[in-house]
Amino acid sequence: MEAILYVSHGSRIDAALHEAARFVEQCRGAIDIPIQELCFVELAEPDIATGVDRCVAQGATRIIVVPLLLLSAGHAKHDIPAALDIARRRHPSVDILCGAPFGVHEAMIDIVIDRIREQSAPLDGKSMILLVGRGSSDPDTKRDISAIAARLKEKTNVPHVDVCFLTAIHPKLDEGLERASASAYRRVFVVPYLLFTGVLMKTIERKLQGLSVSDKQWHLCSYLGCHPRLVTLIQQQVSLLSSVKKGA
Repeated sequence: MEAILYVSHGSRIDAALHEAARFVEQCRGAIDIPIQELCFVELAEPDIATGVDRCVAQGATRIIVVPLLLLSAGHAKHDIPAALDIARRRHPSVDILCGAPFGVHEAMIDIVIDRIREQSAPLDGKSMILLVGRGSSDPDTKRDISAIAARLKEKTNVPHVDVCFLTAIHPKLDEGLERASASAYRRVFVVPYLLFTGVLMKTIERKLQGLSVSDKQWHLCSYLGCHPRLVTLIQQQVSLLSSVKKGA
């Protein structure tokens, strides 16, 4: 019997955990697999090993692991594989397959554009976008965010898309806001490239509230959240992994 184990980042903020659970409920309604469980990399329970245990306890003989992560960094490359190695040793007869983070995908660009369009202000030649990533010491993070920004610029025809990060790497959020403040653009669309709310989203909100630049219109867009395009991406990933033969 097949199961899906969704692996979310985790958060100290209850609202973020509730959002992850609500998103998994959307996926459950769209994917016809009987066992579907949610677990977290850190900061919340159940952890990955417990998530696998719960799937097995319900009769799972194959588990498709779906990382609810935007980009491939330390969690996707190290933490999740290490936890799954432990789970495989604990359940040697269970086939455990792991998918990939959402990555640089056209659907992700379209979700960002949808979030920007939710704002009432026009995205035109007097506008710029500030894309705010989580940040990681993994060099792939900066490369991927830069690729997303370049594609976003192409698809919107906005004259400038800048990037900054909340942790680990430069430019940091303060630097990004300073550059946007000093720019000639009248409207700044700040786009949090985050999946759910949490401490980092609260940081962005607080920084924007503290700005004193009077000649700018600041528009804080929603984080990506429970978007139907994400459900479609997961459907595609599960279908692909489900078709993989055991031992392949």
